[in-house]
Amino acid sequence: MPSISRCINILSRASGMFRSANMKNQELRPYLQSYILVLTRCPGLSQEQIARRLCVDKSSVTRALAALEKLEYVKRVRDEEDKRITLVYPTKKAIEIREEIKNAYREWNAYINQSFTEEEAAEFIRLLEKAAKHAADYAETELDGVDFSETEENEK
Repeated sequence: MPSISRCINILSRASGMFRSANMKNQELRPYLQSYILVLTRCPGLSQEQIARRLCVDKSSVTRALAALEKLEYVKRVRDEEDKRITLVYPTKKAIEIREEIKNAYREWNAYINQSFTEEEAAEFIRLLEKAAKHAADYAETELDGVDFSETEENEK
């Protein structure tokens, strides 16, 4: 039986390559695109909330946000109520590129689904979502109650 992780990693890497090749904007690396989608949907999240939503560690969030800030896609602001917390907001530049990112994801999904019948594609998505939920449940348990369940339907 093939390794699940290997298959998922191949899909993920190929997805990034596809999105990079099919986006006009070449400065925004594939690993940063999910941050743009999360932040344009939910502006003002803390770095910890971003980590939870994307199921990544805080140091990865810090590095990604530094790159996005340098490219002027986000701005970080200290929370007025709790100065220990940094809130992250998308800039106009991030908002403007959101649809291009979403379209690249949709095109990738369409490309992958070409090899399936309509029923197979629906079953594939159902099984992926089930596996992702199970994986998120594990991560939530391991990370002491972190909620990874929030997803955006449009990015599927």
